[in-house]
Amino acid sequence: QVQLVESGGGLVQAGGSLRLSCAASGRTFSRYDMGWFRRTPGKERQFVAAIGWTGGITYYGDSVQGRFTISRDNAKNTVYLQMNSLKPEDTAVYYCAAGGDYSDYVRVREYEYEYWGQGTQVTVSS
Repeated sequence: QVQLVESGGGLVQAGGSLRLSCAASGRTFSRYDMGWFRRTPGKERQFVAAIGWTGGITYYGDSVQGRFTISRDNAKNTVYLQMNSLKPEDTAVYYCAAGGDYSDYVRVREYEYEYWGQGTQVTVSS
């Protein structure tokens, strides 16, 4: 079992930046591949970014490629999402997720993740 808590969301103007953090507790964090998803009202949860357990492999959704960066610090049990050049369409609740077991794989589908955080709201004003 692992518990995930997101932080760092808030209100930012278009073109600005935010860094989200996801702190893990419970089982060994470093064994899990991690991901970020987001959801807007009335829509399904959308894949944003993923990172393998070693941190050596990453993958991004088309809408955030080149603007967002996922990283992790296994010593701090934390995964990050640096979001730059934010757009109003990035407004959503952002969730982090954990899955796998030392597989070092980038997971893009919700069902590939076992554990989820509660989410943090990001609002980008125009």
